[in-house]
Amino acid sequence: MKNLVVLFLFFIGFFGFSQQAEYVDFKSAKAEIVFGDLKKKELRGRVTYEFEILKNIDSIFIDAKDFDNIKYQLDERFEDSLYNGKQLIIKHPFKANGKHKIDVIWKTTPKKAMYFIDWENESGDFENLNHQKGQVWTQGQGKYTSNWLPSIDDMNEKIEFDLSITFQNDYQVISNGKLTDKRINKSATTWHYDMQKPMSSYLVALAIGKYDKKVQYSKSGISLEMYYYPEDSLKFEPTYRYTRQMFDFLEEEIGVPYPWQNYKQVPVKDFLYAGMENTGTTIFADSFVIDSIGFVDKNYVNVNAHELAHQWFGNLVTAKSGTHHWLQEGFATYYALLAERDIFGDDYYYWRLYEYAQELLEQDKAGGSTSLLDPKSSSTTFYKKGAWVLHILRERVGDKAFKKAIKNYLKKHQFKNVETNDFINEVEKASGEDLTTFVEFWLKSKSLNYDEIEKRFFANIILNNLTHSGYPVSFDRYYSIDCDGYPEACKTILLVTSDEFLKGRIVEQLGSNISKSTFFNKSLKVRQAIARTMREIPLELKADYESLLNDKSYITIEIALFNLWNNFPKDQKKYLNKTKGIIGFSDKNVRMLWLTLALISDDFEPENNQLYYNELLDYSGSKYGFEVRMNAFRYLAWIQSCGDDCQENLKEATAHHNWRFSKFAKDLLKNMAVKN
Repeated sequence: MKNLVVLFLFFIGFFGFSQQAEYVDFKSAKAEIVFGDLKKKELRGRVTYEFEILKNIDSIFIDAKDFDNIKYQLDERFEDSLYNGKQLIIKHPFKANGKHKIDVIWKTTPKKAMYFIDWENESGDFENLNHQKGQVWTQGQGKYTSNWLPSIDDMNEKIEFDLSITFQNDYQVISNGKLTDKRINKSATTWHYDMQKPMSSYLVALAIGKYDKKVQYSKSGISLEMYYYPEDSLKFEPTYRYTRQMFDFLEEEIGVPYPWQNYKQVPVKDFLYAGMENTGTTIFADSFVIDSIGFVDKNYVNVNAHELAHQWFGNLVTAKSGTHHWLQEGFATYYALLAERDIFGDDYYYWRLYEYAQELLEQDKAGGSTSLLDPKSSSTTFYKKGAWVLHILRERVGDKAFKKAIKNYLKKHQFKNVETNDFINEVEKASGEDLTTFVEFWLKSKSLNYDEIEKRFFANIILNNLTHSGYPVSFDRYYSIDCDGYPEACKTILLVTSDEFLKGRIVEQLGSNISKSTFFNKSLKVRQAIARTMREIPLELKADYESLLNDKSYITIEIALFNLWNNFPKDQKKYLNKTKGIIGFSDKNVRMLWLTLALISDDFEPENNQLYYNELLDYSGSKYGFEVRMNAFRYLAWIQSCGDDCQENLKEATAHHNWRFSKFAKDLLKNMAVKN
């Protein structure tokens, strides 16, 4: 008998019941989640699923990865704990059309998908928390939610989730759906969130931390809940700038009402990506929390619009498989660009398309071009080529047919899963066109088809923008501006064009031909391009270049500070004194450079060297976000000052949950070992 059980478990683990959705339909889930010792990442809970059997079957499963303890009760009668480390198996003679309820009780310490941030110095239990800024957040995209919540990894299974979470009183708990109740006890609060519509399990979200929030309302009455750290109240407006405008624009442009009860956005520390479009609850990296100066150089607008667009494309309708992934990422990229076009104008829109095309071209040159319907394609293909295909398709069939097709596509397949043909069929119906050739050329072909993009779009976009000046500006095949033969023409265009992106490109092309008058341009993009382009500063332009330190751009200040410090050693003290109090972005880019230059400048406050070194070293510690730590490690390594404490922090970073940061730490340690 034991051998039969082992064989059965092997069968389940190997085949994974990949076709389970044909036999069972999970309808709803009500989960109760309680945290234990936060330092140990302890979690326990109970989830009740209601489901319907579609075809006779003798076993079903629920995904649950590496749980410490898990068992179930079926229909309040049958109990068992048959578990293979990946799935909880429910053996029962299920009959078609039967409706059932299963209660799953578990304990676990999640290895992935749920991240416990900054609890290392806590006792772990609610009674003794010292009110530090610990966080808990989830990232379930892929098949990861089952690492902390027994659920269904198959994105084709859509379930209506209601979550109740118990956590310490002083923290905000945010999840999908509408907050319907809060029960406050002596040391903990239980938060009840209700969803009304079904979604794939990978979109279940949880974020816990010290937050304040502000609420705005869309034209259609949807509440927009925007969370922020209490100390960042002055950064709220620039961080969430244009949120309501983009929401209203997308509802009108898409033509289908926002499908969820509300929309929440939550910044978290050390997030794995820029953002994640959990249903009604976007979680994003707190490195996008910026002030008004930072907004010019690095803002949340595009990520904000992208994750919002996913609420329709990805959450309302979900791709059946990786083959159709572009239906999510390509659409979100395209609609985010449309939302930005509504804010920043046509020049922004077309230059962004141009940049996407150049990125795709570089990938093509490196031999990386793949079909948009290849599940192994790169993010660049799914996102950037997907957006381009939608732009081209809209140009072909016209606005009216395109928008009608989008509306019909979403309404017909709402809360369901889709394939590319589902979308193409709606476009063909709305336009009356046969798109077979279009699909072969743009979707199935591995070729980028850059020549077609160039011929049909860039000539009008860029050449028309320039020739109105009356000067014969030349271009190479890929429309990189060539001002070598006509420097005076390019300088004149700087004065007459309103295209900020074009101005920046021209300055980059002018290079050493930048004149004194170029500095008079008030465009921050132009002046940033000057800072980036002019590494060797002529003495006659020194005073003009110094004026860049006054610009309201942290990127400009950072570049200008280093270049001035490097070009004019006798004035290093002057430049350091002028920029002493500037921090920069959340990664402290200007402050970190300043500390480094202060340490290696001759006779600059030698009495403070240890103080400045300690500050730089402190930034490499785990209490800071990984972006701050990476900057600190780079500068400490650059000045060969990564001593024992620094290297201990670096070794700790090699085990960080963010793979980019952990790889950076491993590579830096290896390089330092080679040099030694």
